[in-house]
Amino acid sequence: MAKIARDTPLAEITLRRYEKPTMQGRDLVRKLCLSMGLLQPGDSRDVVVDVFHVLLQARQRKEELHSEEIKNHVMTYRKENGLAMLGIASSNIRRQLKRLKDLHLIETNANLYRISEWSAVSEIFEEKIHNFVLQSVVSRVRDYVKKIDEEFTEHSEK
Repeated sequence: MAKIARDTPLAEITLRRYEKPTMQGRDLVRKLCLSMGLLQPGDSRDVVVDVFHVLLQARQRKEELHSEEIKNHVMTYRKENGLAMLGIASSNIRRQLKRLKDLHLIETNANLYRISEWSAVSEIFEEKIHNFVLQSVVSRVRDYVKKIDEEFTEHSEK
């Protein structure tokens, strides 16, 4: 039996379209996380929302935070707002930070996290996600579409 190669993507992005934003605060951050595939619809494990929210608030103060500080801020926020204390283990906080970093929304400097270059999220999205990741993914999908057309048009005419 032939061994099947592992299908590991070079880049991956999930985008969803929702209604225009009318909400604020955590709900707004949650909707962005849903829109960018960081959170699944109906998912109750939404600690990534609070991690990103904490970092957005820290950006306003130009403050870089260690993962344990982020965890403490998340725990305080969740307690104050009566949210379930799910997903707050240090290992999961670091996993969520990696996911945000993989999307280029945040960066690290000497184990301290911050919003990338203290930039506006709209700037980060345009520069790093739209112009870089999205364009490269769409370009590669186009390559596959063309190759499919070549192969299956060629074969059907024979």
